[in-house]
Amino acid sequence: MKPVFALVDCNNFFVSCERVFRPDLQGKPVVVLSSNDGCVVARSNEAKALGIPMGAPAFKHREAFRRGRITQFSANFELYGNISKRIINILSQVTPRIEVYSVDESFLDISSLPIDDYEEWGRQVRLRIWREVGVPVSIGIAPTKTLAKLGTEYAKKNTATRGVVSFIHLDEAAREAMLTSTRIEDIWGVGRRIAPRLRLEGYSTAWHVSRLRPQYAQQLMGIHGRQLVSELNGTACHGLTEEGRIAKSIMRSRTFGEDVSQAHILEAAIATLASRAAFHLRGQGLRARKIGLFTMTNRHKPGFRRWSREVTLATPTNDTGHITSVLCQELAGIFSSAQKYHRLGVFLYDLLPEAAVQADIFGQADIASVDRSDRRMQAFDAINTRWGRHKIRFAAEDLSQAWQPKHHIRSPRYVSRWEELPTARILGTDHA
Repeated sequence: MKPVFALVDCNNFFVSCERVFRPDLQGKPVVVLSSNDGCVVARSNEAKALGIPMGAPAFKHREAFRRGRITQFSANFELYGNISKRIINILSQVTPRIEVYSVDESFLDISSLPIDDYEEWGRQVRLRIWREVGVPVSIGIAPTKTLAKLGTEYAKKNTATRGVVSFIHLDEAAREAMLTSTRIEDIWGVGRRIAPRLRLEGYSTAWHVSRLRPQYAQQLMGIHGRQLVSELNGTACHGLTEEGRIAKSIMRSRTFGEDVSQAHILEAAIATLASRAAFHLRGQGLRARKIGLFTMTNRHKPGFRRWSREVTLATPTNDTGHITSVLCQELAGIFSSAQKYHRLGVFLYDLLPEAAVQADIFGQADIASVDRSDRRMQAFDAINTRWGRHKIRFAAEDLSQAWQPKHHIRSPRYVSRWEELPTARILGTDHA
């Protein structure tokens, strides 16, 4: 059976999530800012039309925001993650063959579904997501993932498509027109590094790339080039990524709300980030043999410096307390109160399945201690799962909140915090 992929891509996802609870912003310019309200990470079409570029430093565009009456939001990742899960749940009901590519994109393998009209099928899925979640999406349907990606981008830019583009049963003239209208920079997998090389060779559109001889494409771009030509011509080289792959590493990092120079503030950041990383590690049924941290000053200020330390553990672990303790000891070896630290990260790698605990080379691993740690973390996670995130936590996390990123204009976390639920008031009369 010839494969058929559908890519469901949320339009201006962060902005669309904000509009779910702020319908008064429909049709108005909106931007979402990154950590510490530093840079633009999402723009509505209206903000794009006003010339606000992606990644624009907010402080350089304050006047443009004011002049264009652009509504700004601090990034609200709890809200975006929850809405993403709702959309994925709908797509999982459409077909179990799904690859969650990112927070706002999912590939579906719909080869086995009884579909006569793919564009109408796509519009029905699109309508359901809009009705049940309130987020607009674009859908590309094609025999390859590369063409499906190209289809979603075309659908976003051409309103006549009504949000859905299908390459299935598309005639050659229409396919050529669509590929010709796509710049090489916009081809999935080309990127900024390869695009200039292709342009130097005289290739500027997806149609040009599709006409390359596979051997020559491989000379220009490696094996990826040969696969790209095949995918653009309708032969699939990439299937759905296997769900549940074991992670190779886990990292959690944050830019501080303000530069810090006190050890206890850095220790609080380590404890919080280590807790998040270890929770994810346990969720995947893994342990880390190697752990580490890095910290740095502000790269935009004179005297930029970066430090990192890593440790190989005698016994792999996923115990939050142990990881935090070890990393705080490593911090002591690089900390200086004369420095202003701007960012810190925690990383875990050389990951193994939980069942694969092995003694070290001298046979000194304490299996009884590992068992106690496992039971402690199981109880820890069970309580937080039942009663709410951070219901219990390690005391080091509360040493300071001074490192936390700023989000002065964040919208309420409507779907994950009881205290931030919208409040409705009914104004009655004297006879009510």
